[in-house]
Parts: sequence; C-alpha cells; structure tokens
Amino acid sequence: MALLEIRDVTVRYGGHVALREVTLGVEAGRVTGLIGPNGAGKTTLFNVLTGLLTPGAGRVLLDGEDVTRLAPYRRARRGMARTFQILELFGQLTALENVALATRLRRRTAAGERPDPGALLERVGLSAFADRRADTLPTGLGRRLELARALAVRPRVLLLDEPASGQDPDETAAFADLLGELADEGLAILLVEHDMTLVMRVCAHLYVLDFGTLMAEGDPASVRADPRVREAYLGTSTGTDPGTGTAGAGTLAR
Repeated sequence: MALLEIRDVTVRYGGHVALREVTLGVEAGRVTGLIGPNGAGKTTLFNVLTGLLTPGAGRVLLDGEDVTRLAPYRRARRGMARTFQILELFGQLTALENVALATRLRRRTAAGERPDPGALLERVGLSAFADRRADTLPTGLGRRLELARALAVRPRVLLLDEPASGQDPDETAAFADLLGELADEGLAILLVEHDMTLVMRVCAHLYVLDFGTLMAEGDPASVRADPRVREAYLGTSTGTDPGTGTAGAGTLAR
C-alpha cells in the first residue's frame, strides 16, 4: 500500500486544466520518479501534495488519512518534507544554522532527542561548509543543504524537486547512492528530476505526466520503451534513448 497517494486529482486555472484526474502512489522503501516535458504539471502536483494548492477535485492521502484540506505545516508534522525547484534557503544563516532551525520544528522523539544538525550535514557531504552562509554556496551544494534540512524533520515521505540541478557527475553519482540508502531505511521518496540517467538508476517506479494527464507508468525499462513517452520527449518514437541523458534529455526538465 502506498504511504502517500493522490486520487483523481484535477487542478484548473480558469479555463486551463493543469492536472486532469491524476492518480499515483508513493511507497515506503523505494524511490518513485515523476517525469514529463516542460509544463506537464509536475510542480503543480507537488504543490497539491504538500498543501500549497488545493485541488478542484480529488484527494490526497497520507498513510490512509485524507489530508486534502490540511495546511502544509500539519502535513509536515505528519511526516512530509520537500525541497524546491528554486532554492528556498535562509541565505543569511550558515549551513549548520539552516539545519538546526529545521530540527526545532520537529517534535522530540520518545527519548527526548532531536536530530544532530552536524551529523545531517556530514551525511549529505557538507561538513566542510557548516560555517558558510547559505547564500554563498554554489547551487549544487545548496541542493544538498535543502536535503539535509528536509531530513532534519525526520520525514516519512520526502518530495524532491530537481535536487541534482547544479551538481557535477561525481556529485550526482554520490547523491544517487544517498537516495538509495534513504529508501533502504524506509523513506518514501518522490523524485522530479531532469537528469534521466539519475532517474533510471534510482527509481523503482515511474509516472509520466504530459499536459496534466498521466500518460504512462511502470518500471523504468517499460516506461523508457513506451513510444508515447519517446514521442513526448524526443518528438519521435525512435532515436536516442531518453534514459541515456543525452540527446533530447533536456526536454524532460520541468
């Protein structure tokens, strides 16, 4: 059973339908990918999941509980955390202070403990930057700081919006390993990402949006081979494999 679900969600902006009767699930213990061409509705879907946007129809369920009308902070308290496509950091605070602030938003454990900010920075590879102001960090490091801050609230569900943007290939490979570890620890992870090599490596299941409609879903190999997906990404049902991260992969970004 999925830990996080949306069922038959529709979002309209005036006469424009941003999402049309979309249903998907995110299971604990694995990385689920959400991909699609520019303007497909992926960020809109994230905003519905986290409570920044209320759908015109449909429901959001967290561990079987209907949270469609809950405020974002109430969803966070129930174990939902996210990162953003455009970095949302406290720029004048240090990396360590950004994470420490997030730990205060999470209730203490039964043992009275909160996560260790320094340990979280170490986990995402930012120990050397603990005393750097967040607004001085390169984008790739800022992405990892956002991840550390999200982990500070001890989430059950982690929503990642293009987290590898700004990272070089070695950093992305290390990031993929980290996502695998987090999933193995039981986290339910939903990943929106333009780097198809990363997506195909870490995701156990993929959903594909196109013009607000769920076009395809399945394991990465079957989605990659789907002619409709190839058409949406590459403008052709043949040609370069969208899973290689080479020609045409840039069209998968948003």
